[in-house]
Amino acid sequence: MTELTQTAQPGLAQHGLTEHSHGYGVPIQTRNERVRSTNVGDFAPITLRDEQWRYLAVERLNGLDADVLDEFSGDISLSAPDGVVASWVEAGHEAFGAAGTPEDRTSAAAWSSAQAAYLIDIPAADSHQEVRLTLKATDAEPSALHIIVRAAKFTEATVVLDHTGNGNLAENVEIIVGDEAKLTLVSIQQWDDKSAHTSAQFAKIGRNAKLKHIVASLGGKTVRITPSVDYTAPGGDAELLGVYFAESDQHLEHRPYVDHGVPNCKSRVTYKGALQGNKAHTVWVGDVLIRKAAEGTDTYELNRNLLLTDGARADSVPNLEIETGQIEGAGHASASGRFDDEQLFYLQARGIDELSARKLVVRGFLNEIVQQIGIEDIEDRLTAAIEAKLARSGA
Repeated sequence: MTELTQTAQPGLAQHGLTEHSHGYGVPIQTRNERVRSTNVGDFAPITLRDEQWRYLAVERLNGLDADVLDEFSGDISLSAPDGVVASWVEAGHEAFGAAGTPEDRTSAAAWSSAQAAYLIDIPAADSHQEVRLTLKATDAEPSALHIIVRAAKFTEATVVLDHTGNGNLAENVEIIVGDEAKLTLVSIQQWDDKSAHTSAQFAKIGRNAKLKHIVASLGGKTVRITPSVDYTAPGGDAELLGVYFAESDQHLEHRPYVDHGVPNCKSRVTYKGALQGNKAHTVWVGDVLIRKAAEGTDTYELNRNLLLTDGARADSVPNLEIETGQIEGAGHASASGRFDDEQLFYLQARGIDELSARKLVVRGFLNEIVQQIGIEDIEDRLTAAIEAKLARSGA
């Protein structure tokens, strides 16, 4: 499939406009029409008037909107079985840019500022492989990092990207899933309270390959994750899952995008979040595009948010664009609200006090995603973090 590319038209980039099918000078309406470029100069300064930044004030990015960023100087540690090869590669390497191209300013700034990418090559093996990459920020200066995860044909593996510490990081993650491979990638954002993190995560899925992509955002002042999926051949299967818990003055934003451009592929998107405290804010914008050539597509996206206290706000926007009627199925759903009174009544009727009942509801609501990770100590750690947040709220 030919990768969709688009460069800014002269004179339009400064206004956040481009020339496209709706006519010259019309603001971009759908995600696939956005400018894609590795040049930060092709992107206008970030403002709330730009659709992709409409929920996020630039001040919250702690300088990640700058033209040039420092290279990431924190601690990077890799735990992997024999056979997995990790190395730094420069822009001329075949894997660099193979999965996608930046579509926003912070991603482009990170792309041009990171002089090399950290490439993790996972070969096929007789058993399931587990790889953990721990990234601990130790410097608050705005920085950039580029990571590439490449799973070879027939590979079965789980890769955990674990973000911790106190820092401000603009990141690009490329995920290349070879034919017939099965890859689970888990991105954990458990930053300190003052940190800002933007991460554009591009996935390219081969023939009959499966990607399970899991995002867990539980810490940081500002977190913005934008996963995107592109299929190269029929039979691809993508499952995008997310769990997040925002507290007072936290902004957690997730914008998954699935681009169905070839026939007979499948996608499922499910994100769940909880919010508590004044000015706790979450944003979920889910985009699915089914192109004309993508006959036989089967897709569904879902976002649910549980508001635990007054003063919290959840924005949820599912978008579905279909260019062919020859599909297996397509749909989306979104819901944000308070506790289900029927669930609480059911638990209280069995002798459980109201406070404990509320915690059980929230725990069950979020753990549906957490337990998909499949690594016990990681699941236990995230569950403990959720429990600590619930203890602070008294929910």
